[in-house]
Parts: sequence; C-alpha cells; structure tokens
Amino acid sequence: MPYRGYETFREVLERIANKYPGNPAILFDGKAMSYRELFEKANRLAYALYQLGVRKGDKVSLWMQNTPEWVITWWAVPMIGAVVVPVDHWYKEIEAKHIIGHSDSKIVITYRSFGKWDFISILKKIRNELPKLENVVSVGDADKIDGIEFEELLRMGKGWEKDEEYLKAVKSVDPDEVCLILYTSGTTGTPKGVMLSQYQIIKNAYDQGENMRVTEKDKLVVPVPFSHCFGCVMSITLMANFGGAIAPLLVFNERDALETIERYGCTMIHGTPTMFNREIKLFREEKFDTSTLRTGIMAGAPCPEDLMRAVMEEMGANLCITYGLTEASPGITMTSLDDSIEDRVKTVGKPLPDIEVKIVDDNGNELPPGKVGEIICRGYNVMKGYYKAPELTAQTIKNGWLYTGDLGVMDERGYITFKGRKKELVIVGGYNVYPIEIESYIRQFEKVHEVAVVGVPDEDLCEVVACAVIPKDGAKLKPEEIVDFCYGKIASAKVPRYVYVTDSLPVSGRGKVQKYKLVEILKELIQKGELKKIVPTAVKERTGAN
Repeated sequence: MPYRGYETFREVLERIANKYPGNPAILFDGKAMSYRELFEKANRLAYALYQLGVRKGDKVSLWMQNTPEWVITWWAVPMIGAVVVPVDHWYKEIEAKHIIGHSDSKIVITYRSFGKWDFISILKKIRNELPKLENVVSVGDADKIDGIEFEELLRMGKGWEKDEEYLKAVKSVDPDEVCLILYTSGTTGTPKGVMLSQYQIIKNAYDQGENMRVTEKDKLVVPVPFSHCFGCVMSITLMANFGGAIAPLLVFNERDALETIERYGCTMIHGTPTMFNREIKLFREEKFDTSTLRTGIMAGAPCPEDLMRAVMEEMGANLCITYGLTEASPGITMTSLDDSIEDRVKTVGKPLPDIEVKIVDDNGNELPPGKVGEIICRGYNVMKGYYKAPELTAQTIKNGWLYTGDLGVMDERGYITFKGRKKELVIVGGYNVYPIEIESYIRQFEKVHEVAVVGVPDEDLCEVVACAVIPKDGAKLKPEEIVDFCYGKIASAKVPRYVYVTDSLPVSGRGKVQKYKLVEILKELIQKGELKKIVPTAVKERTGAN
C-alpha cells in the first residue's frame, strides 16, 4: 500500500475504515472494535467536543490507562484541529496539575475510579487551581466530579455527518498543525511539552511500520503506555496506517502480555528492555504459545544484547530496534528485519526515510565515521518546539538540526551505535567513559539482574565510575564481586570505584532510570561514609592495600 503523503488523522482513519471496515482496530477484554466502529465513535466524540466549544488549537488532556476510550479520543481530538495532551496514568496531584495547567487544557477526559487508580479524587482536589479547565469528561463516575460522562458525549455526537458547520471545520484542519503536546518523562528534570503535528506523527509511524512490513493481518500487543510516543505513535497510529489491530494491556504485566499473544494469536509485540526481560523470565518458567509472533520493537532504553537474542531465538519475535526521542516524533533510526543479528544487537540501525543524521563534536562540527559525538538530526520529524518555551527550543534546535543530547558513533555504512546520554558521560581523569558500555558488561555477571552506571565526584580524578546493582532473585551479591568481575577485563577507568547493591533503582513512571536521582543517592551515601571505595582483590594482593 503506497504512502499517500500528507494526511490528517481523520483522513487516515477514514481511508482504513473504508478499505478494511470489518477489521478489528482494538482487541480488548475479549471484545473487538472494528475500524468502521472506531471511525464512527471518533467522529461522534469529535462532534460532541465541538458542541462543547472545543476549537482548533484548544488543548484536551487525556488521563487514563490503555483503554479503548483512550484510542477513540486519540483520533477524535485532532479531527477538529484540537490538541491531545496525554497525562501518565501513574501521575499524582503535583504532576497532573503541572501538565493540565501548563498546557492550558480546556477539557480533561479521564476514567472511572477502580483499584489503586482514582483520577476523580485527584481532579476534585486540583480543579479549582486550573482556571482554564472548563469541563471534565469521565468514563463513568462523572457525577462525582460534576462532569460529563464519556458515554453521554458519544450520544451527543450522533448526526455529525449532517452538521455542515462541523464538517467545514473538520475539512479546514491541516496536516502540519500541532495535534499533540507530549510532556517528556522528566528523567533529567522538569517535563517539557513537546509539540508535534499530525503529519509528523502519521509519517513517522508509517515509515516504522513499513520497515517491519506491517499489513492488515497483523495484531500488536501493546504493553507500553499510550501516554508515551511508543504507545500513541508507534503502536496506535502505526497499526492504523495499515489496518492492523492493537491489543493493549490496561497496564503492563508480563503474564498478561504473554497470555494476550495466545488469546488473539498476536503477530507483533512492543516493549522496553525491562518489559521484555520480565516476559522472557516468565516464558522460561512456564509454557506460553508465542508461535504466531513475527516481529515488534524494543525501544525506550538501551537494549542488552543477551536479552535481544533471547527474545528473538526463544519467543520467535524478529525484533527491530528504534532509536529516537519525543522531540523527533519519535523515531530517528531503526534496524530492519533483514539486518544481521549483529547489527540488530549492536546498533540502532540507519536513519528512517527523509531524516538526515550526523555525529558532531561540541562545536557542532561533523565527525567522521568511527568517532563518538552527539547525534543530531534534521527532517520532517523535528518537533515544532517546546510549548511556551521558545528559549529552550532555540537551545535544542539549531539551523533546523535537532540536538538530541545523545552520544553515538556512525560507521561507514551509516549505522549508528548508541553510546548513552551526553549528560551521563563520565570523564575519569580526562578519559571519556560511556556508562552504557559498562552496564552491558556488568549485566553478563551471573548474579546481576539490573545495573545502572553513573559518575560521582572524586578529589583525584575529578570523577569516577559508580554503579547501583540489583541482584537476581536469591543471589547473595557482594560489591567486591562486581569490581573483581570488571578489573582486568575492561579499561581501568571504566572499573566501578563504588558499588551500591540495592533492591530497586529510581525510575520514572515510564520505566527509565532517573540517573540524576541515582547520583544524588550515591553522593549522599558516600558523604555519610556508608558507601566506600573498593579496591580490586588483585590490587590488594599485589600491593597489600586495604
């Protein structure tokens, strides 16, 4: 199916609903919603929001888990030129108030309270502090917040095809208009609102799907949150471009993911390394039929080589790696189904179509193949900017090039190897050390479940390597074992001087390790004398050092 060029959200959904009307768009809780039904419900919701006064450019916050209502809203809001503002379902009062308030959201669409999630109660507490918020829409429980029920809006939207004013408004929407403000996950500080257009999202999703040869017969398990680009762009929008189905998990659970593959005969699965790590562990312990799996994407964090090989060889998913960031819509590079195993576990692939990538030094000068520098990109995918932050935008986009803040190296073929965040680079006595390399090595130690490497201050070398390690279940791990495992096997500057054995790492709700928080934890432990430098056993024996 050739790419049709510039399309709006509505045009994509209408095209697929006409071509594959009976195909399942969403598989959820044992039920299927067809593309015909999704198109009708999205139009009804869009029309109802229009009747409530939502117009082009207005912001609509979306705060719920991975539900069918999330998907309906995702397609509906851009139909009238309005902007979706996702709020992570694990956010509490402070985070929700910041995003809903900072984005100037006019409406919040949320979900009924159940289990540990109670969006309604939080909204009741903060509503008076959100002066621009006019309406709250809820899937059930609307009476508890003096709001409108989602189901009522769908009834209000009946007859959308007969309202000439509404249809005129829909047709006036341009693919280059902003349709999404997605706040970054805050792994390095306060979240920023990234503005992306309809065309950027649709094309980026399409090109990734084309790379995986997605068709209308594919069914994708979606364990990642819809409130992240991995969920809303690389899952919902990607599959809709081809008429395939999504089978979302309300929230991630490895058992649910594997059972969903069996239940629907899913051919694709996405996930972060953490998710795949938990899935492969359970897969080895119990029997699950994953014979229908064909491909999927591992992304969101550096992908360990042994994990990538295990998922491909044992679960049968011929995975691709996508590298990118929210500011890039989000994909920049990707491996292909035809790449060698080596390229798929060692690199993040080549640039996606119509995206230029360069590796540059600190002065912005392009570096030759084999040299490590900052990854920058230019193309249709570069964000429109940070919402209400022009100065920050100017620092990130220079002469059309998006400076990712990530380090990488390009080979002669154009393949990129990711080296980690630029801000995470550790300089040990003038020697550049890349945490991702050390993490990859330490993960090979049989007692290690997970590891995170950072730099901490040092009087002599200015900075030295420190790591936090989570042992495998039942393993008794001494910090000295990690140092001895590294010493003599990797460069001395890369050997951790401090090792913190713990049962958890500080992570964002999206599963990314918040290394800036880890640094503060380790610095405090060092200052208190609770974390001490470790001398390798071989050095002790040779020198008699303590």
